[in-house]
Order: sequence, then structure tokens, then C-alpha cells
Amino acid sequence: MTENSQQQPAAPAPELPTQYAPAEVEGKLYERWVERGYFEADAESGKPPFTVVIPPPNVTGSLHLGHAFEHTLIDALTRRKRMQGYETLWQPGMDHAGIATQNVVERELAKEGKSRHDLGREAFVERVWKWKEESGGQISGQMKRLGDGVAWSRERFTMDEGLSKAVQTIFKKLYDDELIYRAERIINWCPRCLTAISDIEVEYQEDDGELVSVRYGSGDAEIVVATTRAETMLGDTAVAVHPDDERYKHLVGTEIELPLTGRRIPVVADEHVDPEFGTGAVKVTPAHDPNDFEIGQRHGLPNLAVMDERAVITAHGPFQGLDRLEARSAIVAALRAEGRIVAEKRPYVHSVGHCSRCKTTIEPRLSLQWWVKVAPLAKEAGDAVRDGRVKIHPKEMEPRYFGWVDNLHDWCISRQLWWGHRIPVWYGPGGEVVCVGPDDEAPTGEGWHQDTDVLDTWFSSGLWPFSTLGWPEQTPSVEKFYPNSVLVTGYDILFFWVARMMMFGLYAMDGTPPFHTIALHGMVRDQFGKKMSKSFGNAVNPLDWMDKYGSDAVRFTLARGANPGVDVPIGEDWVQGSRNFANKIWNATRFALMNGATVEGELPPVEQLSATDRWILSRLNATVAEVDAYYEDYQFAKLSDSLFHFAWDEVFDWYVELSKTTFFAGGEEAKVSARVLGEVLDVTLRLLHPVVPFVTETLWTTMTGRESLVVADWPKAVLVPGADAPGGFRDDAAEQEIELVQQVVTEVRRFRSDQGLQPGQKVPAELTLTGTALAPHEAAIRQLLRLQPAGEDFHATASLPVAGARVALDLSGTIDVEAERKRLAKDLAAAEKEKAQAHGKLGNEAFLGKAPDNVVDKIRARLAKAEADIERITEQLAALPEK
Repeated sequence: MTENSQQQPAAPAPELPTQYAPAEVEGKLYERWVERGYFEADAESGKPPFTVVIPPPNVTGSLHLGHAFEHTLIDALTRRKRMQGYETLWQPGMDHAGIATQNVVERELAKEGKSRHDLGREAFVERVWKWKEESGGQISGQMKRLGDGVAWSRERFTMDEGLSKAVQTIFKKLYDDELIYRAERIINWCPRCLTAISDIEVEYQEDDGELVSVRYGSGDAEIVVATTRAETMLGDTAVAVHPDDERYKHLVGTEIELPLTGRRIPVVADEHVDPEFGTGAVKVTPAHDPNDFEIGQRHGLPNLAVMDERAVITAHGPFQGLDRLEARSAIVAALRAEGRIVAEKRPYVHSVGHCSRCKTTIEPRLSLQWWVKVAPLAKEAGDAVRDGRVKIHPKEMEPRYFGWVDNLHDWCISRQLWWGHRIPVWYGPGGEVVCVGPDDEAPTGEGWHQDTDVLDTWFSSGLWPFSTLGWPEQTPSVEKFYPNSVLVTGYDILFFWVARMMMFGLYAMDGTPPFHTIALHGMVRDQFGKKMSKSFGNAVNPLDWMDKYGSDAVRFTLARGANPGVDVPIGEDWVQGSRNFANKIWNATRFALMNGATVEGELPPVEQLSATDRWILSRLNATVAEVDAYYEDYQFAKLSDSLFHFAWDEVFDWYVELSKTTFFAGGEEAKVSARVLGEVLDVTLRLLHPVVPFVTETLWTTMTGRESLVVADWPKAVLVPGADAPGGFRDDAAEQEIELVQQVVTEVRRFRSDQGLQPGQKVPAELTLTGTALAPHEAAIRQLLRLQPAGEDFHATASLPVAGARVALDLSGTIDVEAERKRLAKDLAAAEKEKAQAHGKLGNEAFLGKAPDNVVDKIRARLAKAEADIERITEQLAALPEK
């Protein structure tokens, strides 16, 4: 194989230790990779670019299995592209995580008996920066443990100077284009964090509540409404019914009494109301419900807020000063005392939103906030996918994307926090409003002050694909690495992060989308398919598994479960299996090195290759093509499975075992096979490297004496001198020949197992291979099957016809013939019964006319298996010695 120019042959490497110890290898290898600058990206190089950004983890975060899963996939993609000769940039960085980070530091202050207000805004922000430098970002070290090949010199933070400039620039551009505005709207409000929060920061769960039906008005002017939030009735400004509901037509346009308040409110007709649900009438509280707000806007209703920012009742009367939940009970009691309660249901289980950070119940609240007018931006984001500029993979996820971007509401971007990008708007003493860009001078003078709110974290992370490259400056990195080649992320943030990046990228970069492809993956779950959670007791710290089994084992397990857009179950026993695979690679390479495997010189010409050599080279090329195709389709599970079975089954279990007799015999044939084995391992380790980088790097550099797999060439189809195959060597005849050998070995092994023979137990045998393609493989077959030559006293007690050959065995004294005959007779009876049942169903025309095709196919398969079992068992009975 041809190496990159920087690959220099080194001195012969030492022999491999007898066992692979990941802990002794991984940290040192990663440090070497970073020191040599393998992961850095040169914006001035002439290589084609390949760019991926890391979905920026929160600065408060630590590596969980979801991170490990996503990072494994991205790392595999970028390592392969780097080996293919691309200038590869995997952009690292972290998100400032407004609410999460502020909460962490506020909890630290609380331990000191202080609040952020005791420090003041400026000192508090300084405290957060100090925390970030000392304690934040532990995930970076954990990423190194996993093997993430990111360009560390380019690491960015969403609050650093360059990204802050990008945020100010895009805010002013949107503001000047009248796509940012300030208005009162209903938002998600956390009474504990005292801020608006985004939809993604709301977690819905089934809570036990109460549903009370309350009679408004009296006599002919009476309407019953049902509510789970009785406390909000203090802010009702109407009752709404459907325009076509005959029951209430006489009341539309009139006023009825609102209990407990002494106010009268109108009855309005609105098509939003479902006349089939409940009583067909709903209370309208515009200041405390998003749907009610929309009704209020349509009918010109007043917005009456009855709670403060801490969800304490502010309405005048006996309930003033009560917490909303206290007020709920008190109001229901007061209504009951007035005879207004028509029905009560408790517990009433319903979905309730909670703050994802502090778990407090969210309160819909009318508030003056900053908004992005998303309609024109969202249209562009939808069009970019519809016209093919951006591809969503798997394609089945497109409807979910369109369902979101085609129905986006305006985006509330302001947060009532101190940590974050402060909104760059100043207010003057005469009501002036000035938006300030990064190169503008902020207004000064008496009465001028900056808006106290900060921007939603998603605002700055929405700029991530280009702000990390130096935008708004037109840097060489922007020129080289934008747009990104692919975005690898979970389908769960398709709506929140991906859609925002699409909108901002298209808007800021003159219609160029931020990436060519959006490759969506699923969520990591436990081995039973259950969501991982600390509360469920099934959460896993991936570092624990890395300590126990090695990072390669964790990576391979995650990649092997990664089907596009589908959730990934994972259990510790699967990681253990991947550790066994790493050990298998290690042991096979040790065997190869001990038997002279080499990559030096050209492959021997085709006429010098045995059928076994030609077979494995042919299978190697088939695997290279298969893995390449799977990578291009983001089929990580399939490419990992393909590599697993090729390496373990075909290379280690078959080629190495079939070649042992050649190696033990020595001579020229052994040298040929040693060169072939070296080539096969060279290519196999290259193919495996992006997914399992540590063990492959150790083995490859030891075997080849070359610098590093990180900067080695990605394998292409192997060419064999003398073979006319420009697209890579393939030999169908050799593949068929070795398949016959595999049939013989597999069938005889199964027969031995059926007879109760131990795997290592030697048995005298005669092999009749003359006239078949099996003759050259007799020594290997005997070696694999532990078959001794037939001596003078040989007596064939079993004769097996297989693959056009015959294997006669002398089992005298090795089995209990009578017990074996009884066991086989029982198995034969069961197979004949299965055959009869399947035959009967397939012969039943009525059944065939009604049964689905897949059911009929299963029965046909059962019949075929039963017939094969009958033939096999009959042969085994005939092969048993007579009494």
C-alpha cells in the first residue's frame, strides 16, 4: 500500500506483549497524536475540505453515553476522511449553557449564604467566569479518553470574544431587517429560575392534579367550564364557545358573572373551541395561557395578570399573597362554599410542563420579551431541504423536519438571566431604542441603560457552524471550511438546534446552508430499550466502562448499534464482547508477527498464491467496497458488523487457521502466505482504525514500523501482480473452493458435537477428496478437525458425504452407541412431525388463500429445515456402528 509522504519507515518494532492492556496504551497514544498535530486543520492547504462541528456540550456537563455515542460516529467519519486525503476539521468547543451554568454558580453561592444579588451583576458574572476556568469543561478531558480527534487549537466557547462579536453582528442585522422585535407574548416561565425558557427546556410529565367543573353565571345565563388551574380564573376575561354551538348561541355577546371576583365577563364565539370536548365552553385567561392569549387577541380582550414572577397571586382579594398552589386549594374551597362546583375529579392525571433545570412547574406568563420573526427564515430552511441543497439522512426524518419548520412560531430569544450574551439594545431617557453592533459606540449619558436580559443559549449555538470559523470576518477558515460537510446529531434536537442553524446559516451566509447533510441518529438506551436515567437506576458512566474494558470496546459497541435515526440499546455484556474482539485482533496479529507476516515488497504474483491466499484477498476487496458504501450512507452499524465478521470469521477463524499448516511447514509457500497475511492485516487494521483507533494503531505501527494510522492512506482495492483486475483483485473460483472447505469443516464439526466429542479430541479418519477442489486442503482440514490418519486397525463406524467428498470416522470407544441411537431417533421423530405439520398447512388451499405471504414463507422455511434435519439425522443414524 502507498503511504502518505510524511510516513517514514522506522526501525523494526518490538514484539507485542502477550496481552493487550488498554490502560497502558490509550493515554500515551492520544498524547502522541495531539503533540504531532494530526488533528489540526490547515485552512491554506490544497486538500479538499471535510468539516464537522461538535454539537457543543454544556460547560457544566460531563461525558455521558449519548456524548460517547455521537462522538464515536463523528470521530469515525473524520478519521476516515483524513486517511482519504481530506483537510479534515472536527471543530471542538463548549456552550455557555445560560440557565444551567447560572444555577450551578448560584448553588455554590448559596453554600456561602449568599445570592447573586448580594454580589451584583458584574461581580456575579466574574464569579461565573472563574468557575468556568476552574471547574467547567471537564468534558474536554473525557473526550480525550474516548479518542476524539478534534482540532484542539481551534477550541471555541460560545461566550468567547470572537463568538460574542458574531452574536452582536447577527442580532443587529436581524434587528435592522425588522426580523427582531420586542412584544408582550405568552412564554414558558420558571418561577424558580425567574426567566423565560425555551420549549426544549420544558420537560413534560404525567402529574396527579384535579379537574374541577365550575358554574359561571346563573339561571339562563349559566355556563359550566372545567379547569385544572382554578387559580387562574381570577384572571379570566371571557368565556368562549364555538360559533355553531346551539346550546350557547343566546349567550354570545352577553356578559355573565365571574365567581369570587364581582366582575362580569363577556361570552365570545371562537372556532378554536371544540364543542365536543367537555361542556363545549372554556374559560379564557389571556395572560396565563397561550391559546387563551390568541383568543384574546382575536376578540380584543384585556390581559389581566394575576401572578407575579414567583407565581404568587397578585389579584386583589382574600387570595392575594398566596402561592399559586395554595391559592388553587383556597379558591376551590371558596367556590365549593358558594355552590359553584358542579363536579370534581381527583386525582386527574395530565401532562404538566416542568423546568428541565430545577423541575419547578412551568407557568405560562404574559411577558415583554424579545422575539425573532421566524416565518421568512423558516421558509428558507424548509426550501433548502426541499430543493436538495441539504439532505436529511435517513430520508424518513424529512417529514418531521418539515412539520417543524413549516409551522414555527416566533422565537422568544430573551432570558431574564445574568450569565449569557446581553441583548445589545440601549434605552434612552426619552424612550429612544438603539441597537448596537460590535463596531458601534454604545450611547452614553444620563438616563441611557442597556437591556438587562440575555439571549437564549440557542441563539449563539445557532451560529456555531460559521462563528467558530471567525465570522463575521471573512477568514481563510470561513473560505475553506464553510459550509460544513455533515452535521451528525440526534433526532431529538432536530427542531431546536438544527432548525436554528439552518435559519441563521442561510440568512448570514447569503443563502448558503450550514451543511450539506444532516445525519440523524437515535438515543442510547439500556439493553431492554428503556431510556437511561439516574432516576431509573440504569444510567451508565461511560468512563467506568472505558476503565474496565478500554475505550475501543465502548466505541465499537456504540458504533455497532448505530442504525440511522434509530435508538441504540446497549448493555455491559455487549461491551465485554467488543473487548473480546479487540483481544482477538491482538492475538491474531501476534500470531502473524511470530510467523513472519510482513508488508514489505509487492504482493507475490497470482500464480504463486494458493487458493486460500486468493480467497482471502478476494474477500478483503469485497469488504473494502462494502465498508466504503456503508460509510457513504452513514450505516455505522452495518459497516461495523461487516468488519467484525470479516476480521473475526474470515481472517482469524478461517484464513489464519487454514494457513497454519503452511506456516508450520515453512518454505516458499509460507513466505507467500506471510506476505498475504501482512497485506490482509494491514488493510483490515486501516479499515477498523476509525472505529477502534487505539488497538489498531498499536498493532499497525508494530507490524509495519511506520509512523501512524491516523495519517496513513485509507485502503483501496488490493491489486495482485499478474491478475487482470483494474478495480481490485477478485477470484470467484477461489471463494467457491474455500466455501467447500468451510462446508466440510462445519458439517464434520457439527457431527462431532452431535456425537458428544470434545473439540480437541482426536479421531482416526479417512478422507476421500480425490476429484474435488478439496484435495489440496487435506492437511488443513485434518488440522482443523483434529483428524488423525487411519491406521491398520481403522474401522469406519461413521461415513459423512459432504461437498462432493466423504469423511469416514472411526468412533470406536468414543461414544455410547445405543444412547446416541435413541437420541437421534427422538430428534428424527420430532423433525418428521414438524415436516408433516408444515406439509399439511401448505397443502390446505383454504389456509393458503387467507394467510399473509410472510406467514406462508415462514411455513415453507420450516418445511425446508425439517427436510434438511431428516436427511442429516438419517445419515447420522446410518453412520453409527452396528450393535
